[in-house]
Amino acid sequence: MPLILGANSVSGGYNIANSLRFNSGSSDYLNRTFGSPTNNKIFTFSFWIKRGDLAREQFFFNGAGASQFYINNEDKLYYYDQTAGGTYKTTQVFRDVSAWYHIVVAEDTTQATAGNRVKIYVNGTQVSAFDIQTNPTQNNSSAWNANATAYYVGRYNPSPSGYYWNGYMSEMYFIDGQQLDPSYFGETDTPSGIWIPKAYTGSFGTNGFYLKFANSASLGVDSSGNGNNFTVNNLTSVDQSTDTPTNNFCTLNPLSNNNASLAFTNGNLEGTSSTSWLGSISTLAVSQGKWYWEVKYISGNFGFGIGKIGTSATATVNLSSPNNGYAGKYPDGYEYFRNGANSQKINNNSSSSYGTQASANDILMVAFNADIGAIWVGRNGTWYASATQGEIEAGTTTNAMFSGITINDFFAPSGSFENGALQYNFGNPPYSGGGYTDGEGYGNFSYAVPSGYYSLCTKNLANYG
Repeated sequence: MPLILGANSVSGGYNIANSLRFNSGSSDYLNRTFGSPTNNKIFTFSFWIKRGDLAREQFFFNGAGASQFYINNEDKLYYYDQTAGGTYKTTQVFRDVSAWYHIVVAEDTTQATAGNRVKIYVNGTQVSAFDIQTNPTQNNSSAWNANATAYYVGRYNPSPSGYYWNGYMSEMYFIDGQQLDPSYFGETDTPSGIWIPKAYTGSFGTNGFYLKFANSASLGVDSSGNGNNFTVNNLTSVDQSTDTPTNNFCTLNPLSNNNASLAFTNGNLEGTSSTSWLGSISTLAVSQGKWYWEVKYISGNFGFGIGKIGTSATATVNLSSPNNGYAGKYPDGYEYFRNGANSQKINNNSSSSYGTQASANDILMVAFNADIGAIWVGRNGTWYASATQGEIEAGTTTNAMFSGITINDFFAPSGSFENGALQYNFGNPPYSGGGYTDGEGYGNFSYAVPSGYYSLCTKNLANYG
């Protein structure tokens, strides 16, 4: 199951400030109509995505009638140019919900060699294995770059279903009149070997655009200088995200529990169960450092805290099996628990009274000190058990919900759900935050972050995890 550990994090280099979080349940998308192109046979797409749900057709782009670019229900890339005639479906699947993928499609139907007319790249490497590969006819015009073309981002326009994108998009380029390779948009980090973004410095052509989602009041603004702005549909300022290819934030992880009764929405920051006790761990895990996050209570019963996801078969929290839907059931799971009228803490399936009952829209705080093996929980700005911000910051275990936790492997935030929902804020909330950041300036929290504690993102993992 893919997740991100501190040792796998990169810090520094070119910085991308924002992405756009699409939620399929609210039918989010962008659209515009193209003008007369520089060259309707040659163009390049370049963009980054972070996936939400899996095994469902979700569109990046739809243009000119039935032209399609999406991830299908097999989690494979599918690309089709209706006019030029090219059709491609990858053999490779893309199921890592913890990762940002860089995708480039570069088309030039004037190429004499048929295999060079469409090139698809993922994370800097050209895709060479296809279940379907039908190359365009030479010199055919493209449906993707034609005058008066209706163009959609995040949906398939001839509904009924719409096939809306669920997840994040960032650093989106369309280059009219050039077939470019990924080196124009990214590079390999040294010494990690990870593919990372870099600034594009070339020209755009007439229909070219650059969507960086930097203006929360105008999310569809084109930053190329062409003024090729997009109309925004059902997206608001809350959907502007700081989860980006250069600072990847923690989310819940659908791969930790694929039960159909547990739904993950809002960029995998909201979990909703329609049955009893289903759970998830998160996409980032730590073995050291001090970490802070918040949870917004929506409805039903719940649990949240931390669970060990190491390699020991007798100590690993496993939420994918039936009836194992809360981390606190395990010796290495530590959670705050709401069960009916009870407000409890739970570990190794043993619970005791703790805290006060949460009401709808309450914000619950979590402080986890992996260096001393202690975790605290609070509600609406007040820590439970009379713990104080000063005690938490001082590194004592006074009034902790749990202390003496043996941190001999990686632990990840957990979530447990019974006929209800929680929203998570690891620094990148799916609701309006209060503007509080950690000491590095990351995050958007409702309450002040204890000094020395950090939001769960890869830049902080690189420095503190």
